[in-house]
Amino acid sequence: MSPRVFRVVALPAPTEREKSQMYVQRYLPHLPAASEVVIWDRSWYNRAGVERVMGFCTEEQAQKFLAAVPLVEKAMVDSGIILLKYWLEVSPEEQTRRLAARIDDGRKIWKLSPMDLKSYSRWYDYSRARDEMFKATDTGFAPWYVARSDDKKRARLNIISHLLAHIPYEEAPREKVKLPKRQKAGDYQEPDYPFKFIEERY
Repeated sequence: MSPRVFRVVALPAPTEREKSQMYVQRYLPHLPAASEVVIWDRSWYNRAGVERVMGFCTEEQAQKFLAAVPLVEKAMVDSGIILLKYWLEVSPEEQTRRLAARIDDGRKIWKLSPMDLKSYSRWYDYSRARDEMFKATDTGFAPWYVARSDDKKRARLNIISHLLAHIPYEEAPREKVKLPKRQKAGDYQEPDYPFKFIEERY
């Protein structure tokens, strides 16, 4: 994907200055202009989920967010932005399997954070937060779409298919590409050089 058209936004933890701003303020500069696509890797809905459940915001802040965010999303949609919100639903059994796989695999252990372990024990707190979030923010102009994601590959394909069906687009005209003829070797000869090739294990 061309980074001039597609952007993935994954904001870090807020700075002290950002904590003093209106909650959605730090997200607004990243919203798309015409013909751009922005994919949020965790969005402002952190406030309705992990921040609320793990105590990073007050209950009053969470309730104010749930009341305000539909107004922000209505303004976005009214301005012409196509807003698609996906919730990836995973079963408790699959969550356990994935976390256990990280614990037992040296290639994946880096993915396992202390927050993952704390969150794991609070499944039903997260479920209640999700239910209240849907109730407050699943609107006709910006509905939530739920994707079953126990099977990651199928979930990705289903989301991509769904997303493309909701974005009007036309195939861009392209000239047929033809590889040019490669130049002749002429007087070039492969060098007798001891290249340090890596071990071919696969």
